[in-house]
Amino acid sequence: MASETAAKRQKSSKDVPYNLVYWPGIPGRGEHIRLALEEANAEYRDTAFTEGGMDEVLAFVNGEVPDDAINPPPCAPPILKHGDLTISQTPNILQYLGVRLGLVPSLEEDPDALYRVNALALTALDGLSNEPHDCHHPIATGLYYEDQKDESKRKSEDYVKNRLPKFMSYFERVLGSKASGEGPWLHAGVLTYADLVLFQCLDGLKFMFPKALSKLEREGKHTKVFALHKAVAERPNIKAYLESPRRQKYSGGIYRYYEELDIEP
Repeated sequence: MASETAAKRQKSSKDVPYNLVYWPGIPGRGEHIRLALEEANAEYRDTAFTEGGMDEVLAFVNGEVPDDAINPPPCAPPILKHGDLTISQTPNILQYLGVRLGLVPSLEEDPDALYRVNALALTALDGLSNEPHDCHHPIATGLYYEDQKDESKRKSEDYVKNRLPKFMSYFERVLGSKASGEGPWLHAGVLTYADLVLFQCLDGLKFMFPKALSKLEREGKHTKVFALHKAVAERPNIKAYLESPRRQKYSGGIYRYYEELDIEP
């Protein structure tokens, strides 16, 4: 049985476009994956822009996709389909793409780089993506924002005063470390998917908490973090993507703007 499974995996064809399964209408967690694909100029299909895309997302969410005997059923988007591989979870997908798209140093060059880069991406996703989401949904994701406005205000006040500066200072320290290398990037002097993750998190926070981010930028304590954001935005493929209709506007996803939560610490 084991050799049969191995044989099936060896036959897996990856010489096909990537297929991103994510909710139409919001950047969300799928945006980290789009940035990696766009930076690498990879060919991909995106359910956010394909006819019947929502139906495909819902089929996975509702458990209506037939069991293929190879891939465990995914719990929720983002989902990446590539050949006969189907995987989920944003950092897991980024690990897969990072190796294939050259967004981590090669295994021959540094066999441990993937784990260092992934730790940086996970930290950004924890403190600069998941926690901001909890600012507008601190009680339950199943409740509307309007049902938890008082708690959201308290959560947001604590976040911009305590948690946001903590993570910004951490990444400033990373960018000033010897391991960061030369230039604006987080690790080994080269662009990795962790830089793209940090860019997207910071970009979303600029939309969600403009007063707090403006103050942090004015204070000048996190110049390297803001320089990284600018450097990513200026990369040719990323710049073209950001200016294209493929870049969805922030709305009802992770990063939302509510005037009452736009707090200056």
